[in-house]
Amino acid sequence: MARGKAGGARRRPKALFVVNSDWFFVSHRLALGRALRDAGFEVVVAAGPTGDGPAIEAEGLRFEPLPFDRGGRSPANDARTLARLAALYRREAPDLAHHVTIKPVLYGSLAARLARAPAVVNAISGLGFVFIERASPSPRDALLRAGVLAAYRLALDSARARAVFQNEDDRAFFVGQKLVDPARTVIVRGSGVDTGRFRPSPLPAGDPLVVLPARMLWDKGVGEFVEAARALRARGVRARFALVGAPDAGNPASVPHGQLEAWQREGVVEWWGHRRDMPAVYASAHVVALPSYREGLPLALAEASASGRACVTTDVPGCRDVVRGGETGWLVPARDARALERALAEALADPGELARRGEAARGHVQNGFSREAVVAAHLRLYRELLGPRWPTPAS
Repeated sequence: MARGKAGGARRRPKALFVVNSDWFFVSHRLALGRALRDAGFEVVVAAGPTGDGPAIEAEGLRFEPLPFDRGGRSPANDARTLARLAALYRREAPDLAHHVTIKPVLYGSLAARLARAPAVVNAISGLGFVFIERASPSPRDALLRAGVLAAYRLALDSARARAVFQNEDDRAFFVGQKLVDPARTVIVRGSGVDTGRFRPSPLPAGDPLVVLPARMLWDKGVGEFVEAARALRARGVRARFALVGAPDAGNPASVPHGQLEAWQREGVVEWWGHRRDMPAVYASAHVVALPSYREGLPLALAEASASGRACVTTDVPGCRDVVRGGETGWLVPARDARALERALAEALADPGELARRGEAARGHVQNGFSREAVVAAHLRLYRELLGPRWPTPAS
């Protein structure tokens, strides 16, 4: 029987998710929470509150607000976050902890170690802002990167923990930097796509629409997308270009709200803001573009592919794992607006090729990127770590 809060017995094992924001859990990890709930776990989600807590509670999971200063670099704020996490671990005494994104992984791992949590899963969903190469990095950036590397090395050094990577490039980086024992690493291809919700549809009539679905960050290639759209319009290409997403004040690379409005006033792009009806967005599009500088495994590209849309993206880790150049879409160099312009022009010029690559994209995603496959891979990992603590129908 699983341990209780004070060393006694309790009826169900407990799983604790620690995520930087509740909306991210709903969009990327809710299926895992449901699977653990259905397996017999009490599931607790600790995350920064942005308004999606009720959606988590509606699934029979318990939501614990836990603010994260995601973009800040204040030692005092981070110390408070670590103290809150340590108190949460002492109170909840989880059998299984699953940390997602950088600060939950770093601080959650320390709190889990202090609480002697039996099983810990650390999801490295991309390397993040700190590890994206800058044209002129500052000494402070170099110091921050060195500090994060040291923190990862400490956080991942546990026989009870496993590090989950979404692509081989990120795993190779962590192993090469000696941040984690390769025997304690696992590859799981992203967060999983609901291929029943994201379904293919015919390309719509009218002027073609190109969408960029992402948080409005410079690192997502938003600037290159706008530059390419401006150049294509100047060439007389009849098409619409839409940015679909909101700025992220917690990320240093966030595009200012005023800049997005200025581009829209100029008429070079439309800015749709955050949308919850993404299947409808993809159905209205002809091409999906994500000229990101680096990703873990972008859910937006996987969802667009499941919707039967060809994608134009960058030949970088994560993006090239979802999109196959010449088969399911187009790959271009990162930070290269001219190359992006040429690829979009080629895609827009041939609707037949768009349809062919979109059909191939759907098949590619169904083969390994589906939600069912991703949930099953996580459940196998949880069972391996928990062993006899895994619940049985009798318990």
